[in-house]
Amino acid sequence: MDAATRQFVRQRARCRCEYCGLHEDQSPLASLHVEHIRPKKHNGTDDTDNLALACIDCNLHKGSNVAGYDPKTGQLTELFSPRRHQWDEHFERRGPVIAGKTAIGRTTVDVLQLNAEERVQLRILSTR
Repeated sequence: MDAATRQFVRQRARCRCEYCGLHEDQSPLASLHVEHIRPKKHNGTDDTDNLALACIDCNLHKGSNVAGYDPKTGQLTELFSPRRHQWDEHFERRGPVIAGKTAIGRTTVDVLQLNAEERVQLRILSTR
């Protein structure tokens, strides 16, 4: 993947994780990662429609997952896709906590561990 593609993805996301919303300036590693929404392992490409900007925590927890089990229903459910889904339709912020409003949202919150204690604390600190 070339530098121009990485820069395009970063600008499109406004330097924010497309899963949890963490701004690059607030990231413990000071930079966010360009990640494959559909991993290469599952025949994903480097096309910009398959790329998202992700913080280290979202990227590591997502890994090569494309689905998970909805904690409410137990049903296998696809994960949130920043290119196909609207964030506000699937998630809502409750202070520093991100709540899933749909099966996709709940599953993504669970798989990506969006509300792990250290992540919630980082959101609290970043609003000060």
